[in-house]
Amino acid sequence: MKKLFNIAILFVLLMGSVSCEKWLDVNTDPDKPNSSSALVNNRLPWIQHFYSYAAGTANMRTACTAGVYYSNNNNNNKLSTTWECNAGTTTTVYQGWFIECANNLPSLYDKAEEEEAYYYMGAAEVIHAMGFMMMLDLYGEIPYTEALVANPSPAYDDGKTIYEGCLAKLDHAIELFSMEQGPNATAFSLGDMWCGGDPAKWLKLCYGLKARYLLKLSKKTNQFDGDAILECLSKGPQSNDDNAVMLCYNVASDVVDYWFKDPIMTNPNWDVVAYGNNQRISKFHKDLLVNMRGAGVEDPRMTKIVPAAMADIKVDNNGKVISYKWRRSEGVDIYGEAKRLLQAGAASISLTSFTKDGKDITYTIGDNAIRAEFIAAMGSKVKSVNGNDVKVSYPKGSIFVDSNNYMYAGDTAYVNLRSASQLTLQSSGQPENDMNWYSGPDPYTAGAVLSTGSFQVRPNSDFDILTYYEMCFIKAEVLMRQGKAPEALIAYKAGIKAHMDRMQAQLRNWQAGGYAAKNPDMAPMDEAAITNYLASAAVAQSSGELTMSDIMLQKYIAMGCSIENWNDMRRFNFSAGNIGSYGVVYPGYDRGPMFSGQAQLTGTIKTDPTYWQRRWRLPDKWELTVNKINAQASSKIAYETNVWCYPVWWDCATDDEYYGYIR
Repeated sequence: MKKLFNIAILFVLLMGSVSCEKWLDVNTDPDKPNSSSALVNNRLPWIQHFYSYAAGTANMRTACTAGVYYSNNNNNNKLSTTWECNAGTTTTVYQGWFIECANNLPSLYDKAEEEEAYYYMGAAEVIHAMGFMMMLDLYGEIPYTEALVANPSPAYDDGKTIYEGCLAKLDHAIELFSMEQGPNATAFSLGDMWCGGDPAKWLKLCYGLKARYLLKLSKKTNQFDGDAILECLSKGPQSNDDNAVMLCYNVASDVVDYWFKDPIMTNPNWDVVAYGNNQRISKFHKDLLVNMRGAGVEDPRMTKIVPAAMADIKVDNNGKVISYKWRRSEGVDIYGEAKRLLQAGAASISLTSFTKDGKDITYTIGDNAIRAEFIAAMGSKVKSVNGNDVKVSYPKGSIFVDSNNYMYAGDTAYVNLRSASQLTLQSSGQPENDMNWYSGPDPYTAGAVLSTGSFQVRPNSDFDILTYYEMCFIKAEVLMRQGKAPEALIAYKAGIKAHMDRMQAQLRNWQAGGYAAKNPDMAPMDEAAITNYLASAAVAQSSGELTMSDIMLQKYIAMGCSIENWNDMRRFNFSAGNIGSYGVVYPGYDRGPMFSGQAQLTGTIKTDPTYWQRRWRLPDKWELTVNKINAQASSKIAYETNVWCYPVWWDCATDDEYYGYIR
């Protein structure tokens, strides 16, 4: 890849700022940083930071595709709702990985090798594997073997080459983390933000990643090796103590990075999901939390994942909130009737506002039946009806949609996922332990919360790199494939419990930090509710009733904002129901009534691979224009409008199938 910014990390160091509390603010010569003087312990945390930002963006956008979130952002809406996939979604991850992160890996490796800092070398190899595997997952064919050398027009590699290269990098990293660092090597703890400088934990990360990547071959004829995956799992994370995570913070001393101008210390998933107002929980996602397996049992994680806002607010003479109810967000219906979206448009879910003085809005509704329905829904707020005009009075303290279009009036039911950070406050004086979204100084002064946010996408939510609960679900899937349902049941239940335990630990930390006093959704779950849920019909209780869908839907909840959900859905052909004897693994997931992406997704039946979103188009500027000759040579579909629907290498049963698409 063209090395436009091979010392990009060092430019950031010029800021002299504090980031992730202690990692990202030291250099041997902060006034004259260069690629030879920067210490390995200053290089690695910035590489980890920028990898995580690229991964967070991939997580959010693929979560829109996978139905975790609805977005009314134009580009992301085309992934979540219309499936009229837009090239505008594909650039950020690509440039974040190649320009800010990958270009710095060779110099980190070389610098570490000079001092026999084997663990830094191992970290470079692991991040190499993670980043290029992510690029394979997204784009299929990319520059790989020539990507990180001084070549402005690198040739492309096919998916098989990239996949095998990433596995080889992990194997080399395992060797490096099994060694003792040299006597003059920089202590690993001085530079590692993910595992606290613990090489044993990095070894478990390596094996866990190998298990994740070997699982991608589940469609491959004669290539899937369940025993090899189980062997990796036996050497990977064995409890939540082994999780590889990047701790994130919401502090007033935070600063923005030089490239995207986003906060440095905050959670990368928050940066792209809940920094702004565009994303909301989908109905598909919420339904799993309130009606898994049709049991009608509410998951105790629901109130931590699905945001809430205040409703029925009453204020005193000073405009302060004195009473209210919490209104839990409805999920936006994308795949079912989608009545609200059909009413006003795919991207029309509107932002709520707050009125401190009260607000009268007149809605003009020509249809008699719709007008009558609207009047009934507004109830006592209706002030007058004059022909087609309905005047509604929103009292002081109301949260409402500030529009005279009646179709938007009910959008208070859809609470956006936004949380406030210290760098995005719209109200001065909001403390660090209050991450509620208030929308401005008036609701903040009144104490009117417009969103409590969501567990995985708050500024100070941990950014998960690899977790024990994911390993449990991988184990459950592999055992189920091997016909070992009793053992699969144990792993499946362990995965659910591990995810709840992992959430509970974070919630208790937040409670200890005073966050729960400001936001009830940041308080711990009720332990009795957890016990009852695990024993309920929402969870398979016997091996005879356990299905692959049970395993994958619980994994879907646990992974949430993660590219791995989209990866899993591709492996099972979404809701086509044509993988082995497992039936429909993701019931209810399908093209919705707002679908308009026939040009991008040309298949017409669910069992046709090209019916679904299966890859991204290459970035127009970075590859299709600048590296045009090599992009054209890489694949016959690279410039096609419908490139979005063609499987990447690991998503094909055979190499012949894959090469049939691209050659």
